[in-house]
Amino acid sequence: MTVPVTVPVLDLDGVAYAYPDGHQALYGVHLRVEPGERVALLGPNGAGKTTLVLHLNGILAAGAGQVSVSGLPVRKDNLLEIRRRVGIVFQDPDDQLFMGSVREDVAFGPMNLGIRGAALDHRVAEALEAVGMADYADRPPHHLSFGQRRRVAVATVLAMRPEILVLDEPSSNLDPASRRELADILRGLDVTVLLVTHDLPYALELCPRSVVLSGGVVVADGPTIDVLTDDALMAAHRLELPFGFDPHALRARSQI
Repeated sequence: MTVPVTVPVLDLDGVAYAYPDGHQALYGVHLRVEPGERVALLGPNGAGKTTLVLHLNGILAAGAGQVSVSGLPVRKDNLLEIRRRVGIVFQDPDDQLFMGSVREDVAFGPMNLGIRGAALDHRVAEALEAVGMADYADRPPHHLSFGQRRRVAVATVLAMRPEILVLDEPSSNLDPASRRELADILRGLDVTVLLVTHDLPYALELCPRSVVLSGGVVVADGPTIDVLTDDALMAAHRLELPFGFDPHALRARSQI
């Protein structure tokens, strides 16, 4: 019996990039993310994480190597479709919310794809329902709490029906209740997720797999619990566990 071969949602093959000032940020990155995976991208400041994310929807173009999204190369003539497939939620929700109401913000992307009328209303309602913000559709975004604005920012991306959701530090500046609510939402989404974070407990809670980027190269790729309990790896790449969080104890309990 032939096993069907799946096309990875993300496929980075030898991606290298240097900024115009000569700073080399990526040195031949290889990374595959399969449909339905939830993957954490970890690494110290300056590792190249943001640079890598900006390659995924063509904001930056690789100096060497190739990025593909579900088999479609990221290049100029494909950018409209690539940006529909790759939904990026930035760290500050106010970078994505600029209309007079939540509904208008969530409708903005699909409208730019030419979607109108009942189909647009359905997209907006579906995206807001997915993040638990349906009751806030007519509220101005600036009247919402920070955690609510972050959920609406996620909805603006979900309304495009992306193939992969990329979240940059989604738990930052959230109170514990908002952090938990967002985790519950992300677990319930039927979409591939790449989570860029310094929040190692959040990575363990949400992502079975973690990739560590350091010095512009992938230095580890495996189960998140294995990465977080590799003390030598963690020390070498300045990955710090928060006080009181002990993945070794969690692993020991899971093996009882």
